[in-house]
Amino acid sequence: MNLSYTYSLRKTLQFTICLTGLWCLNACNSSLEENGLNSGKVVGEYVSGEMPLQNGMTLFNQYCASCHNFSENGIGPNLTGITSEVDKQWIIDFIHNPTKMIEAGDPRARAGFEKYKQHMPAFAMIQGEDMEDILSFIHKFSQGERRNAKKRPGGIINPIPEKIPAAALTLVLEEQFTAPQSSEVPPITRINKMDVGTGNRVFIHDIRGKLYEVGQDNTLTEYLDVSTRLPNFIDNPGKGSGLAYWVFHPDFETNGLLYTSHTESAGSAPADYAYADSIKVTLQSVLLEWKASNPASPQFEGTYRELLRVDMVSAGHTFQDITFNPLAKPSTPDYGMLYLGIGDGGAAVRGYPFLCDNIQRVWSNILRIDPLSTNSKNGQYGIPPDNPFVNVPDALGEIWARGFRNPHRIVWDETGSGKMLITNIGQHSLEEVNLGKAGADYGWPYREGRFVFDPEANHELVYPLPEEGDDYTYPVIEYDHDEASAVAGGFVYQGESIPLLKGKYVFGDISLGTLFYSNIDEIVEGQRAPIYRLDVALNGESSDMETITGSRRVDLRIGKDAAGELYLLTKSNGSVYKVIDCKRADAI
Repeated sequence: MNLSYTYSLRKTLQFTICLTGLWCLNACNSSLEENGLNSGKVVGEYVSGEMPLQNGMTLFNQYCASCHNFSENGIGPNLTGITSEVDKQWIIDFIHNPTKMIEAGDPRARAGFEKYKQHMPAFAMIQGEDMEDILSFIHKFSQGERRNAKKRPGGIINPIPEKIPAAALTLVLEEQFTAPQSSEVPPITRINKMDVGTGNRVFIHDIRGKLYEVGQDNTLTEYLDVSTRLPNFIDNPGKGSGLAYWVFHPDFETNGLLYTSHTESAGSAPADYAYADSIKVTLQSVLLEWKASNPASPQFEGTYRELLRVDMVSAGHTFQDITFNPLAKPSTPDYGMLYLGIGDGGAAVRGYPFLCDNIQRVWSNILRIDPLSTNSKNGQYGIPPDNPFVNVPDALGEIWARGFRNPHRIVWDETGSGKMLITNIGQHSLEEVNLGKAGADYGWPYREGRFVFDPEANHELVYPLPEEGDDYTYPVIEYDHDEASAVAGGFVYQGESIPLLKGKYVFGDISLGTLFYSNIDEIVEGQRAPIYRLDVALNGESSDMETITGSRRVDLRIGKDAAGELYLLTKSNGSVYKVIDCKRADAI
């Protein structure tokens, strides 16, 4: 049987590739070892990072995954450990000209040929980034399987094989401004959130510590620099460090209250929620309340106090979005209640899954607190009496929902449905958007999307759901990592100037900058809503965010202004683009 695939190299070169001869070598390792032919060493270095893995996974899922995996032999052999047992340059040479190596008597090439009784065609055209990326992906997943403590079989590389269809809609962009440079070393800015702060005032912030007000002429005025006011403030290491998020109290005009989350060095102060001494602390996440002496002032002057401090295992998945429900009215119980997303701090894959999805622990949860009350354990905030776990023995009353790896953004549909949407960045397989529900368990670290995640197995893989049902709440929007790799939460379009976006929840992917939408009326609990891919155009020309930013990692965020119009923020170049129109494909 000839196992062949149509392969696209950088979207321009089409060819057919058969990988059987190469990957069968892993299945032949035992016979090679018997003959002393397996060195067990890797001479070459494999590239790492999000973007090589993203591209490598896309290529692998497109052309290899139907026959090869990392947990068991299928149509083709299991690839576990191949990059530790076969020299990298040998693999490259074999792909470029396998017949030459077989005819030259290379023992590995001969062993593969004798087992599978066929030649693999030569593909000298596979060069550069594509070669490095697919080998990077294979190396990462291969090594992940070697750490599978359970030796659990059945891992799924491509959990959602269906591709996201193009919407035949193009977002027309117009560049607005570039945020002030905050570092001499790229990225020169780390802009993270643009939203309505108070009244019709729009704000944007740089993770390195500065919060700016955006003027009507797109000028930025520094409102608050937390880095100069907090002696232990740090914005490294890791993407989860720095000034994470901010939100103004709904009564800011009268009470002057603003809330921020940031990171500090480990041990900066006693944590309200700490680890056992045996667990290393990398940094602390801190929630502050700032009180402006003059709420109308263009620059903050006032005081601050600490509400909550939490230890984190790693520099990722720390405090995430903080927000108030914009639909809550002063007479309703949700008015003035602060929602805070807390990631798992990397605990699940570092050997501490018991810290996550646990109503006695603060990590992997969305908290709902009353910042103006004092009945919490530390006396710095209140626990709303209608929170779902208030009357559950030994549970933390602050918890509103649980089971999140990295609850990145929390928004509500302000156009009519009132649905609460929570984006959750996945591990190595799936990205998800969840419909917020009090008391719900979204599954991490035992679920990733609508699949099983096993902290004791290969962290790069997911597994099929058990046949028996469970009590987890599953995503309403979901895509896997051969589409993109880190979901960027967006908004249901609220503006008036772009009719084609009405009723659409527009979101994207952080790494690639790809834009998507789902129709809000198709986002229903218990169902997976259809997703559609959006194109973009700038200066009258169709393009993509990688080209626009000139960076392989776009680092996309989505913002909005007081009129509900949408903006794209790109950390890679510090620029902000307004979505000024949406056109059908044939109109570009």
